[in-house]
Parts: sequence; structure tokens; C-alpha cells
Amino acid sequence: MAVVAITDVYAPTLRLAQAFSAAGHDVVRVQSSRQIPRVYQPGLPPEDLADTFVANINCDDPVSALAPYNPDAVVAGGECGVELADMLSERLGVPTNGTAHSHTRRSKFDQVELARKSGLGAARQILVQNSDHLRAWHSDIGGKIVIKPLRSAGNDGVHFCTTPAESVAAYEAIKDVENIFSVRNEGVVAQEFLVGTEYVVNTVSCNGTHRITDVWRYTKISVNGVSDRVSAAVSVGPHSSAWPTLEKYALAMLDAIEISYGPVHFEIMLTDDGASLVELGARLSGADTAYYATLATGSSQIDWTVLAYTDPDGFARQCAQPLKLQQHVAMCFLTSPQTGTLKSYPLLDEVKRLESHHNIVPIVAPGGHLHVTVSDTTEPMMVGLANATESALERDLLTLHYLDGRGFYELEAAHG
Repeated sequence: MAVVAITDVYAPTLRLAQAFSAAGHDVVRVQSSRQIPRVYQPGLPPEDLADTFVANINCDDPVSALAPYNPDAVVAGGECGVELADMLSERLGVPTNGTAHSHTRRSKFDQVELARKSGLGAARQILVQNSDHLRAWHSDIGGKIVIKPLRSAGNDGVHFCTTPAESVAAYEAIKDVENIFSVRNEGVVAQEFLVGTEYVVNTVSCNGTHRITDVWRYTKISVNGVSDRVSAAVSVGPHSSAWPTLEKYALAMLDAIEISYGPVHFEIMLTDDGASLVELGARLSGADTAYYATLATGSSQIDWTVLAYTDPDGFARQCAQPLKLQQHVAMCFLTSPQTGTLKSYPLLDEVKRLESHHNIVPIVAPGGHLHVTVSDTTEPMMVGLANATESALERDLLTLHYLDGRGFYELEAAHG
């Protein structure tokens, strides 16, 4: 039985802790902060914690507190736990990625600069010094640019700006605010807007051997005043013409950032000039991607992560087997065009009748407050699709996008 410590494992990655526990290993949860970040506070049932973790460490000296458990592995369970996992694993002498690149693994600016220094495609960018610096840079390069916090996750604080005035307004709006991890943004990055198709590439590494576990293509819409909102992630198999380029880029970046163990989540843009890094996270992919990856391929980052830390020989054997797409899968993130108290989803039965319908994950239930969707924190629902036939999946995905409009949401009548 191995003892596995997981840093900042909360509701979005609880499946990882449960998988280690189900495999017969003791799991110790380590917090990087005394207060749980606000993004993780919902959906953290105490009974799951009691069933999954043998201990919870929340103190100023986690090395001394964790050492008596003699852990065999320390794994990052969430974005804000990456640096802590690097430090603990290095200090305790267990399989580690080391701390030399810990900052880069969290910094969206440094990641792109490392890609550039490694000879990989990378966007033009600056670490914004002040409004005048940003205004001058945007005026110089022209076109659309992206403004984002230096260290956050998801699309928290991300703005697409077409004029220097818009860029400055976005910068001023996010430069000092508290992000989803309950810490103030310590910097803002401005990057050129990359034109192309964006992909997710998820990997797991063991002793320097890398495995691509699942790949997804984003579909995007411009709606509710938001440009390029991700409306779905569609599974991509090795048969795709994009696969060789994505694989080459991801594996090169893993080596550049010195990942030897554990999961990494990439977002990579394929442009006319080749692949370019959007950003990466040295942890599991979010949005319960592992569940849908299992639907598509039969396994996920979670399975491979457990294998990497508890059975390296088994990892090496299975890594020799090529990945196969068993069925085509899509995660669809619905977009509310209005706000108010939700009465019902009148078209939900039509969604359930789609040939590819797999499941529905309601985020806002009838009686709850519906927001106009401008980010992944205001999505009303997620719909999973799965089909053996790629064309049928694409048809049902487009049908779902057609249904998802004002007619999809019935609001309670306003009073007074």
C-alpha cells in the first residue's frame, strides 16, 4: 500500500483522490492555504472527505507535518497546489518534477517565453507594466489581443480586446482584483490573438516517459458580448491530421518545462504558421474531463496518474500500447442569453432525444438564479454527447447549439 499526498485536491479533482483510495492506497490531503479558495468552496461534501482522506494537513510547515506519513508520492491536485507539490516531493525525496521550473509551471507569461526559447511556436506578448505600456504595445502590433491574469485558471479574467482602449480597460479591471483562487492578481499578461483552432492535449508522465491520454478540439462562439467563448470540447483521435503536430509540440514542451511525473493539461493553438502554446497547467484537466475521456478512450489522466505513481513498470508496459478512440465524445457548455430566476428548461426533452445524448449535468436547477453566460463560472448546464459515428456526433452537437438560445430557458415572471 502506497501513501499518496495530494495538494489542494477539492471537488473538481476529487476523482483523483478517490481513484488512489479505490486502488488501496492511503491518501493525505495537503492544503496550500488555510482558507479554501472560493472556486473550490462549493460542492465539497464532508462525507467524501471522510471516506477518501486519512488526514488533512493545513499548517505553516507542511514538510514536517507530512513527513511522518512517509508518502511514496506527492501529486498536485489543483492549479494552486502545483508549487507546493513540487516543493514537498523534492524535499521528501519522492518522485518529483523538481522546483527549478515551479514558477514557470504557474506563470502564463513564463510558459510562453520558455516555449519561444525552446524553439517552439509562441505568441508575441508582454508582462504589462502599466496602462501606458500596454497602450503603446497594442498600438504597435495592432489587431486583437488577449488580456489575462499572470496566474489563474479557466477563463478567469480573460478578455479579448480589439483596441488599445479596450485593452487598458481590461487591464485596469483585473490588475488588482482577487482571482478565483482567492488571491490578488500579481500581474497581467497581454498576448497577440492567435488565429486558428484550439486544442486541449492532456498527458501523464512517469520517470520522463510521456503518455498523451486524451485530446480535444474546442468549438467557439461569440455571444453575450464575449468573443471566442468555448461552447464545446470534441474528442480527437490519433487518426486526426492535427495529431502529429500536437503530439510533437506537447512532448517537446514537457521536456522543456522538465516534467518527469504526473499530469499536465495543455491548450495549444494550431495556426497557419504551426502550433503555438496558449497555456499549460501541471495538473489534471478540469471540467470533469477525465470522465469523458474514459468514454472516448477507455481510460483517462486519472488512471494513468495512479499507474505512474504506484506501478511504473505497468505504466511503461501500457504506454507501449497505442491510444485508440473507442467512440466520439463531446462536452457541451451551454450559454444562457438572459438572467433571472429559472422556471424550467422547456426544450430539455429534445436534447434527451438526440441520438448522441449521454448525460446532462445541470448547474442551475429550476428555482435557481440564471446568469447571462460570460464565462465558465456562469454556465447553466453541461451536456455530454457520445456516438460511435463521428458525423452523427457533429450533427447532434450543432443541433444542441441550435436549441441553446432564448427558447431553451423559461424564467419566472418578474414581480413588482
